[in-house]
Amino acid sequence: MKPELLLEDNHLLAVNKPAGMLVQGDRTGDVPLVEHLRQYIKEKYRKPGNVFLGVVHRLDRPVSGALVFARTSKALERLNAAFAGREVLKIYLAVVASRPPAESGRLVHWLQKDSKNNVVKAYRSEKTGTLLAELDYRLLGSLGSHSLLEVKPKTGRPHQIRVQLASMGCPIAGDVKYGYQHPDPGGNIALHAYSLSFRHPVKQDWIELRAPLPVLAIWQPYRDLVQDLFTGKPTANL
Repeated sequence: MKPELLLEDNHLLAVNKPAGMLVQGDRTGDVPLVEHLRQYIKEKYRKPGNVFLGVVHRLDRPVSGALVFARTSKALERLNAAFAGREVLKIYLAVVASRPPAESGRLVHWLQKDSKNNVVKAYRSEKTGTLLAELDYRLLGSLGSHSLLEVKPKTGRPHQIRVQLASMGCPIAGDVKYGYQHPDPGGNIALHAYSLSFRHPVKQDWIELRAPLPVLAIWQPYRDLVQDLFTGKPTANL
């Protein structure tokens, strides 16, 4: 289980995170991705002492896909501002159990996190302690009882895509926490951060990262479809 390098320069390091790998440490004590990457930088560039690598954003442990880290404090500050200002275009792919009620649409919920049980609840209207969550989805194709969705989150809430898709009757394959019936043998879910596009924090050129689909059985029937649909560059609707 190794991350695939997508981009590396003096300011950024971007990888395709494997499903099942932590981004930052937690109570399990497993070595997180950020520590693996710090060690990679330390060895490659023979850096003494501690290596700076800023975590800009995160993916849940069972989720795979594109992640960008900052190699300098300036890059971290500017990328944090870009994410907070919704200046980053994120495209996820999800295999869900059932066909959505409409081929495309926007989901709007108010989410409340139960930190003790690490689960999020979605409400149709605002309640005390909730945060607004929005995403756009599009049906890309269906195979039997499952469908492939393109998802563009407008906000970045914990478990947002997982709970919002489940709330419209489309739980993500393998995601038993949010209603899918059967767990994945590896404990992962069929949610993949496929594309991440943003302005370079120093050079200011437009960067598009694409993370190839995982080599897992659930994704195999959709590989050609994804290749055909995403041959061009995604349109930034910022």
